[in-house]
Amino acid sequence: MKFKVVIDKDRCKGCELCVAVCGQHVLTMAKKLNVKGDHYADAQNPGLCTGCQQCALICPDAAIEIEVEDD
Repeated sequence: MKFKVVIDKDRCKGCELCVAVCGQHVLTMAKKLNVKGDHYADAQNPGLCTGCQQCALICPDAAIEIEVEDD
């Protein structure tokens, strides 16, 4: 089963909690800024996502969703 990490970059405030909690090293912080002027979370290695949803659960801004991809 494959998973898709969906990040609302403009909702993200750049707290990096999701990056810290991801054991698969899927997420990093983007070099670009969002509309609020914050670096936002980016799914740099989306193929490594196991769908654990820890990033979505820890996000205080509900900026991350994990979706199941159809094969």
